[in-house]
Parts: sequence; C-alpha cells; structure tokens
Amino acid sequence: MSIRIHNSLTGGKQPLTPLRPGEVRMYLCGDTVYDFCHIGHARSKVAFDIVRRYLMHRGLAVTFVRNITDIDDKIIRRAAELGEPINTFTARFIDAMHEDYDRLNILRPDHEPRATQYVPGMIALTQTLIDKGHAYVASDGDVMYSVASFAPYGQLSGKRLADLRAGSRIEIDTAKRDPLDFVLWKKGKAGEPAWDSPWGPGRPGWHIECSVMSAEILGSHFDIHAGGMDLKFPHHENEIAQSCSATGDHFAELWMHNGFVNVDDEKMSKSLSNFFTIREVLASGHVRHPEVLRYFLTGSHYRGPINYSLTQIEQADASLGRMYTALRGLDAPPCAASRRAMSAEAAVSESAHWQAFHAAMDDDFNTPEAIAVLQTLAGEINRARSAGKETEATAIARELRAMGAVLGLLTLTAEDWFRATAAQGSTAWDDARIEAAIAARQAARKAKDFKRSDEIRDELAAAGILLEDKPGGLTAWRRA
Repeated sequence: MSIRIHNSLTGGKQPLTPLRPGEVRMYLCGDTVYDFCHIGHARSKVAFDIVRRYLMHRGLAVTFVRNITDIDDKIIRRAAELGEPINTFTARFIDAMHEDYDRLNILRPDHEPRATQYVPGMIALTQTLIDKGHAYVASDGDVMYSVASFAPYGQLSGKRLADLRAGSRIEIDTAKRDPLDFVLWKKGKAGEPAWDSPWGPGRPGWHIECSVMSAEILGSHFDIHAGGMDLKFPHHENEIAQSCSATGDHFAELWMHNGFVNVDDEKMSKSLSNFFTIREVLASGHVRHPEVLRYFLTGSHYRGPINYSLTQIEQADASLGRMYTALRGLDAPPCAASRRAMSAEAAVSESAHWQAFHAAMDDDFNTPEAIAVLQTLAGEINRARSAGKETEATAIARELRAMGAVLGLLTLTAEDWFRATAAQGSTAWDDARIEAAIAARQAARKAKDFKRSDEIRDELAAAGILLEDKPGGLTAWRRA
C-alpha cells in the first residue's frame, strides 16, 4: 500500500507515512452554526468523509475530528435578530447540520468539539503566545497575534508579507501594530457572551479555536489537517503561525484542501442569488434521493472546482441509476461496512478491478477514476447476465457493492432506488399562496415559534420555492 496525497504546504504529492504506525489522526474544519448547511459545506464534508473511509478501508485506524464553531459574530448577530438565546439558537442549527449530513451518508466524527467547551485552553494558548513575544494586548483591549514575529508566515498560501501589507487598508487610529496582525482574544462587549481572562472579560477569536481543539485531542503534531480552499488563507495560515509559535512543533504533517463549488459556471455566492442549502437542494424536486447529490459530489476530484447545475444532477442520477439497474434482481445486498484491507499475501490474488480502484484512490483519492471502475463493473454485470451467467453476475455485483461502500455509495436495495421519486414541483404554488406562507413564517418567527418557521421554509423548499432572509426582517423568494 502506497497512498500519495497532495500536500498544500509543499504543492506536491507525497506518501502518507503515519506519524504513529497504523494510525492516522485527522482534523477537518467544521461549520459555524448560524444557518443551514449549503452545498459548499456538503462538498467539503463528503470529500473528506471519503478520505476517512478509504484510509479505514486500507486498514488504518483513523481518529477523525470535526469541530463546531458555536460562538462567532454571525451567531451573536443572527440570534439577536431572532430574539433567541444563543445556546438554543446554535443547538437548533447543530441538529439541522447532523440531519443534513446524515442524509448524505457522512459518517459522524469520532470527536466533535465545540469552541465554547475549549475556552480555557484558548486563554492558556493566548497567554503562552504573549509570554513568548508572539502576541500583545492592543490599546483597545483585544489580544493580537504579531504576524511579523513568525518568519515562515505565508508558507501555506504562498503569500509574501510585503505584498499583503501593500494590498491592505490601514485604518486610522488602529490598535494593531501591523495591519496583518489578527485577533486572538476579543474584549467583551455589552450584551455579548464573555469569559473571564487575564485581559478582562471577552471571547476567543476564530483562528485560535482550531489550534486548541486539534492539539488537545490529536496532539501538537498530527497527520492531516483538512478544509475548504477558502480557509487556506488566512485561517489555516494563522493556525500554523500561532500553533508553531506556541509549541515549537510541526503542527499538521499534511494539509488537504477541497475546491470551490460553482453554480451554473458561476462561483456560488449569496450576492448572486445562487446560494443553495443542502435541504433546499434535496427538497427541490430535482434530486431523486440524497445519494444522487453524494454521487455528484464524488464524481469530481476533491481538489478541483465542481459545477452544480441541473444537467450535472441529471447525469449523476442517470449514472447511479445504471448501477442500480445492473444490481436489480441479484443476490448482492448493500454492504454494512467497507471492505477491510487485505494482507500482502492476499493482495496477489486481488482482482484487476480492485487493483484499478486502489490505484485510483491511492493516487490522491482520485474518485473520478474510482467511479469509472464502478461503471465498468456495472457493464460487466449486464454482459454476464445477457450471457446467462447469473453466478458470475452476482459475484461481480458483490464486488460493485463493496467498492461503492468504500465511497459511501450504493447503500440502497435496487428496489428502494426505483421506488424513490422526485418531490412535487412548484406548479401548485402561485404568487399569492407563496406570499401568504412567507407572512405566516414571519408571524411564527415573531412569536419565537422557530419550529413552525422552519417547517414553513422546508415546505416551500419542497415545492421549489427558495427563500432569502434580508436585513430588516424582509424575505425575498424565487422559484428554483
């Protein structure tokens, strides 16, 4: 076994050599829970769920950590707008996140730390950085990290400090010593959650959260740190700086980043009104079953961009349907778990299909090539059945099922797949009915009946009506 992974830190592929033999410790940046998860979140979580599954399939013991940011400016602002206690607000969206990811067959993490549970460690790390000369208390009461104190800053993103400073907007009377310095600890504000610290009441900055949670669970030097490409700078760059400055250790051995999601060839953005939550997509009437969305996300290499469009979803549905058609009527039920790695002696007799599958996945988790192997197997099943070779067809079908399980696919019986139907479209909803539903939702929110508010939103989404809440309590809508 020789798994090669593209390391964002070096810009090239390198063999995975676990720091502890037979064990991989992996940290994935999770969600800030102030709204429903969107398809960009799904792309990252599916990509690294597959990485985790494949490492386990290859016989490695994987400790997988995915954090939750449950204190943040957006959370505080949104909870205040809704008049909802922050703990209640974040709990509601954590439950929704789990529901969405479960539907996409994303395995729950081994550890799911929440930022608010690790504040003492964040205070301790901040003090360490001050003591070592890497941080300072600014004139406004915030504690700032001094970027100039860490010579390798920019090694992950390839950015130079001089270029960053030249492009930065220096605010008048700023409390920072350097415009690139970032906050480790925020001075408390009236009405906001705060914890006692040596610098007065306050709360942690965003970047320090992951440094503390990863180190406390996985150690100061672990195997893989993963996340979306948008986190590479400044979040991951800042994590490296503060972690290495504090411990003198290497932090993460490998850095993995997934590509962006485009919608109809345009970058997904709220400003372009092409921003879709997972539940909106699954309820839109265009997705037969959540597995179609997972298959679509698996069909592109994790490092490249992926284009979400109805055409792409239809193609994913058709491709997955051909596999279920091949499996129909054969004694090859869904696999309960991925196939375990074979011993070196058994590998000699491994089938050509498994060799091709492993070659693809060993090469930086090349899922498009792995999917091609699954498609080839489906074709061979059909040819065997046409030739009256049912026993051979069943054996190939079981191989197809096992490979699918490694990717988190082909989890249904063929009968359940063909029973799945797309949701109703939006034709029964005229403008007046939509406006009435939005008014009812606004009334529910005003009455703090958030359960009913979410039910109305989901009902509209199932009919292909997408909502966008705007400042001032206004809600815009459009048809999917």
